[in-house]
Amino acid sequence: MASKYCFVTVGATASFHDLTKAVLSPPFLQALQAHSYTDLVIQYGNDGKQTYDSAVAAAGSNGINISGFELDKAGLGRYMRQAKGSGKEVQEGVVISHAGSGSILDALRAQIPIIVVPNSQLLDNHQVELAEALAEQEYVVHGWLEDLAKALQDAEQLRRRQREWPPANSGVHRQAKEVGLRGILDEEMGFLD
Repeated sequence: MASKYCFVTVGATASFHDLTKAVLSPPFLQALQAHSYTDLVIQYGNDGKQTYDSAVAAAGSNGINISGFELDKAGLGRYMRQAKGSGKEVQEGVVISHAGSGSILDALRAQIPIIVVPNSQLLDNHQVELAEALAEQEYVVHGWLEDLAKALQDAEQLRRRQREWPPANSGVHRQAKEVGLRGILDEEMGFLD
């Protein structure tokens, strides 16, 4: 059976213990199993080890390989690549992230479906605004701590939409005047009216 990774990052600067707890909750772990996930990797941040250890102990045996780490000075690239998958041996998974712009951009560059979960404990709404704007344009799934299982289902749908051509988030599509090969070439080259 192929591996399938869910990579979770809470970021490096602000604590987000609620996200760690939410991804280790029984409903979310069951949702991972239902979508054939085999591994859950959690970057739990500077002061998240105790929260992580307690949540893992409470989760018990669930059929998902769970691992975690505080921070990786080399960056999160290798974890993103793990979630991206590599064909038959590792299926494409998902990234779940706080609404930090750096993590979001890393996942978008790697073309991995991403669930963005704003940290409501922060003072302003910039994370909510970013998550809403990107979700509206169909780049990400805006997730909520209370219902990450639904967000996981939405990410599977986002994965299918991201594979369509033209991409769902590429704006209003203009049509070439010509039909046939000339019309296709005009469209590809951008010669549209």
